[in-house]
Amino acid sequence: MKEGSLSRLQKRCADERIIRTNCGILCHPMPNLSCAIPITEPDPESAVLQWFTLLGELCAAIDYDTAESIFADDVVSFGTRADIVTGLDNLRRNQWEGIWGNITEFKVATESVQGSGNQEVAWGVAIWTSTGFDEDHKPFHRPGRATVTLERRDGTWLATHTHFSLNPGTPSKTYGRG
Repeated sequence: MKEGSLSRLQKRCADERIIRTNCGILCHPMPNLSCAIPITEPDPESAVLQWFTLLGELCAAIDYDTAESIFADDVVSFGTRADIVTGLDNLRRNQWEGIWGNITEFKVATESVQGSGNQEVAWGVAIWTSTGFDEDHKPFHRPGRATVTLERRDGTWLATHTHFSLNPGTPSKTYGRG
């Protein structure tokens, strides 16, 4: 376990009144999620599936704060907008905040998720879809693929690396509904 590796949300939860439910730890209102946060599933393949499921739901809900809870603070990522970012703050600012509000219908094809790992590290791949908007705010199909590396820290699976890319030929910019 790396010292100081818990996410900001996990640290905030430790400092605030924690509400425990059978769906995980809630520190603020969260969307109706189909998986628990934090992800503590012992099986790495199940953890990968849960992570992709949650990310799809949180991106679709444009819930940056809750999404942070499934990422390590020291995450390193590539994205559809950001070439490379180091750190959760940079990922949020340089990728999520420029994309999530400018797309709709983000969905991970959970049936496509593949992964493996051991009790400390896991990896996974998935395909996803969303709707983007051109400069005239007309919708277009925006498919892509993703990889994730998860690390188990204090019993919680957190993303330490992600790479999201668009399928070849997909417009790289999305301008929102207008």
